[in-house]
Amino acid sequence: MPEFNTLAAPPIDLIVGLGNPGDRYKHTRHNIGFMAIDYLASHWQIQLTTDRKFQGIYGDGRYPSGQRVRLLKPTTYMNLSGQSVRSLCDWFKIEPQSVLVIYDEMDLPFGKIRLRPSGSAGGHNGMKSIISHLGTPNFPRLRVGIGRSTHAVPTAISHVLGSFNPEETHALPDILRLVEDTVKTLSAEGIEKTMSIYNSRTITISAGIV
Repeated sequence: MPEFNTLAAPPIDLIVGLGNPGDRYKHTRHNIGFMAIDYLASHWQIQLTTDRKFQGIYGDGRYPSGQRVRLLKPTTYMNLSGQSVRSLCDWFKIEPQSVLVIYDEMDLPFGKIRLRPSGSAGGHNGMKSIISHLGTPNFPRLRVGIGRSTHAVPTAISHVLGSFNPEETHALPDILRLVEDTVKTLSAEGIEKTMSIYNSRTITISAGIV
């Protein structure tokens, strides 16, 4: 399979945030992708509505720069996220390289983000589904660190489906602001420059950038 060409990468036309629908999962670590989409929609004044055709919550608007963008929260549950993404891409004729997926990552500490132009699913079921339905891993993704549990007993599932602790909750607005800054820079400057700026940044638990 050919490598993703970062020098000729097209603009990001669709931003997908991964999560699970319903109040039960609303504030869990696994739903950081949903939180990111809600944050972007609020700050960019994009209305999100349920769209059965796309099996998700969808909004159509513009970046602050004026460039058109679409936002999507698949409501198929995490493991079937690719169905929603594929249906929207087919409808609007969006190529995989123009899709940015935002999702949680246990292998990154809380407060870190990591932008990449392509890659494997890394064990994330939502990403496995999207890669399968798009037929390629060659699309950009923004992983948002949720870290691993500091407790001895909890499983990975209980950690990702658990709520952020009070200190993390306090820092979440800064995490989401960092995500927004990353996405805006990506749309304006391209992926190579954006990775060089933001992949090294950290939001501390005390909500300060270092």
